[in-house]
Amino acid sequence: MRQSPRPVKNTPAIPYGRQSISSSDIKSVVSVLKSKWLTQGPAIPEFEATLASFCGAKFAVAVSSGTAALHLACRAAGLSRGDEAITTPLSFVATSNSVLFTGARPVFVDIDPNTLNIDAAEIERRITGKTKVILPVHFGGYSVNLKEISRIAKKRNLIVIEDGCHALGGRYKIDSKWYRVGSCSHSKACVFSFHPVKTMTTGEGGAITTNDESFYKMLVLLRTHGITKDPQKFQNPDMAFWYENHSKQVSPWYYEMQELGFNYRITDFQAALGLSQLHRVESWIKRRTKIAAFYDRAFAKLPGIVLRKNFPDSKPAHHIYILQLTSQARLSRVKLFAELLRRGIIPQVHYIPIHRQPYYQKLGYRKGDFPEVEKYYDQALTLPLFPAMKDSEVRYVVQTVLELLGR
Repeated sequence: MRQSPRPVKNTPAIPYGRQSISSSDIKSVVSVLKSKWLTQGPAIPEFEATLASFCGAKFAVAVSSGTAALHLACRAAGLSRGDEAITTPLSFVATSNSVLFTGARPVFVDIDPNTLNIDAAEIERRITGKTKVILPVHFGGYSVNLKEISRIAKKRNLIVIEDGCHALGGRYKIDSKWYRVGSCSHSKACVFSFHPVKTMTTGEGGAITTNDESFYKMLVLLRTHGITKDPQKFQNPDMAFWYENHSKQVSPWYYEMQELGFNYRITDFQAALGLSQLHRVESWIKRRTKIAAFYDRAFAKLPGIVLRKNFPDSKPAHHIYILQLTSQARLSRVKLFAELLRRGIIPQVHYIPIHRQPYYQKLGYRKGDFPEVEKYYDQALTLPLFPAMKDSEVRYVVQTVLELLGR
């Protein structure tokens, strides 16, 4: 049996990603814990309103996870059995799983090797009479080609749901105008994750932004079991009201389940943490951008290394930093991964192509279906990148990679 490489003594442990929690974050959470509310209190609508404003959207709905957000968005879009949704095989499985949850089928489109995002030029070729949704992913925080995707969607009367789980705080430019990811200026909705390694965190948590009021109302309904307590929406008025002194009043206990919904609610103390964190997103993006630029300069001339390109029409959120190791690299991906671990640097690989997962193989997807994403996967390695990284840690990562991969 092959033994794991022995770690170098007295080396730092630097993960690929990590949350940042401040005293103000803790104070915000404690204030809710000391209040009358733990679940559905005033912090949630305040967080939603602040998030919507930050993104430039009209509405935001906070939920229990990014996966829940994806599921609700697909459900609110009307995806159901017999439908298809076009998406990318380069993402976490939650993206396409959210399509399966509705009974619909995900249809994968290969990536553009230059951007690592879904190849917009290939999307239209995969549209059929069953296609209802296009679900692009802003992979690694780099914006997809929403101008082209939006054009295709309008032409074919399709719904665009952005997976922005990597991209909160990112921007993109269309026709000389800049937009935030999540503004939904070119989509029906955008989904975010607040997992600890993302741009900001609520522990677990997620959200959907949209400018469509009817879509927003459906999201709110589905988030809480499909239940409403709004008297104006009641469908059984004979059960909903009672009379006292000849006056018609709403029965105080009454509610109606009008859709098959879910318990995807976020808690009030999570929302308080999110609200506190949201105020620092801009500074965190600047720090991530600075670290990524330092890496780019350091690794630009390494033999056998491909770095992700940044295009002038995108200001990425820099969720992750990826090296691609070709056959000309000094070490293979596996050997570099092991050596970094030995030196206290904890890399990662984002992601195993979804169509190569055993469950998706049972659905008929096969190795070789999407050659560009498979080629990328064979080469990819994610280096540490998070706002709380010290300059000394960044330099240590750079020095170690140069030592291992330089000539």
